[in-house]
Amino acid sequence: MDSFGNYPRDEPFDPFSVMLFKGLQVVAFLFFIALLVMNPEAKTGKIDTKAEFIISMVWPDNHPDDVDLYVEDPVGNIVWYHERESGFMVLERDDRGGVNDFITVNGKKILNPIREETVSIRGFLAGEYTVNINHYLATTGAPVPISVKVEKINPQLEIIHYGTILVNRAGEEKTAVRFKIAEDGKILDVNQREKSLIQLTRSARRNTK
Repeated sequence: MDSFGNYPRDEPFDPFSVMLFKGLQVVAFLFFIALLVMNPEAKTGKIDTKAEFIISMVWPDNHPDDVDLYVEDPVGNIVWYHERESGFMVLERDDRGGVNDFITVNGKKILNPIREETVSIRGFLAGEYTVNINHYLATTGAPVPISVKVEKINPQLEIIHYGTILVNRAGEEKTAVRFKIAEDGKILDVNQREKSLIQLTRSARRNTK
């Protein structure tokens, strides 16, 4: 107690302690912000891949038929289910229809309903690319609609081709699209002139034996 009243004297003011406390508050706040930045909300199903072009082929969900995607680059490299990487091209997904196509959801193994094959082109060459589809296994006896899309990713998304083709029997091969890429990346001469890639793969395999 002091000599002038009945109340205790206030603690002496310490500016250094106040500044230290405020500094710790600021550091704690910045640490919290950093955690939010380093751990963003998970985006289920998002896959980041480096690619200049994406070629995708889809057919009806749950369809039992097996359809295969073939892509040839300007120097004769071909990607397909027996050669999943060639040149700058990668077959990202080989879908076998209703045969052994399973995914795990919530810890349970289920039949994958999605029918899709995808090829990424991670660096382009000037010249012509050919995209073919092959009706490898036919089980229903009915025509199957196959949709093929070619997307140019850089410098901005551009749809080069989108179309649907009917295949009717096992072994049937059709050209979905052919397109040329100029040296500067521009797309030229998009067409559907037929060209067999299966014959080229068979010839290449015979020559390597």
